[in-house]
Amino acid sequence: MGFSDLKKKSRDIGALTAAADKINKKSESYKDDRFWRPELDKSSNGFAVVRFLPTVDGEDIPWARLFTHGFQGPGGWFIENSRTTIGDKDPVSEMNSELWNSGLESDKDIARQRKRRLSYISNILVVSDPANPQNEGKVFLYKFGKKIFDKINEAMQPEFEDEEPINPFDFWKGANFKLKVRKVAGFINYDKSEFDGVSAVHDGDDDALETLWKQQYPLKEFTDASNFKSYDELKKKLDHVLNTTKSTATAEDFKGTFSETDSSTSSGVQSTESSDSDNDSGEEENALSYFEKLASED
Repeated sequence: MGFSDLKKKSRDIGALTAAADKINKKSESYKDDRFWRPELDKSSNGFAVVRFLPTVDGEDIPWARLFTHGFQGPGGWFIENSRTTIGDKDPVSEMNSELWNSGLESDKDIARQRKRRLSYISNILVVSDPANPQNEGKVFLYKFGKKIFDKINEAMQPEFEDEEPINPFDFWKGANFKLKVRKVAGFINYDKSEFDGVSAVHDGDDDALETLWKQQYPLKEFTDASNFKSYDELKKKLDHVLNTTKSTATAEDFKGTFSETDSSTSSGVQSTESSDSDNDSGEEENALSYFEKLASED
């Protein structure tokens, strides 16, 4: 670019504004648009209808089960996937066992604060999403907690003799799930959520169902050992969090941790170029988003 071009562009701040916006919104690059979650109103109420989808081609079950740890220490936040997900030793779980077995109630309290959190991931078809109707008819991944999984299990194995078992993941003989979210005593509650009557997706049209099936996302990545940090990496992070007075967590530290999360989970990740105060703020935002999401899953 010559000097004359520089002069011509001296009043054009559009490109600079766009670049600045990109930097300010850099955390959005950590969003995973594959994931869906219900949008809640100001009272923390929400409603949607979804359909759990069948097993992906080449996989065995229609859900992935994932354990995570999330807690704060003197050196910052520890928010990581647990290697117990893949049946391996995990430094946090080992430390929790030691604390619990000490016999001291104070140690048990610490172990409770650092306990594993269980979540599941499945493919869903969004049937109705009043808050975001543009999602309707689309396939997403949905991460949910034990409460909703219990409802799935109850549908497959009903408690009473007059109830017929259903496979919620079946295209033809499954059922839509009416997701009803409320805040009860300060906590997100799914008790009123329920399965509708048995119905076929797309009226059982095989061509439409095959197209839908091919749109589903593989779940293996969430339990693939190669996507988990090593024991030594987790131990190093744990030691830092428990023994350091100043957090130096970076965006790279969080990379992969939020791979399973939706758009609201991964906001605020700061780069190593930020000031110390910015790093602290970003990590706090990550932690807040993480626990807000956990609350929505339970």
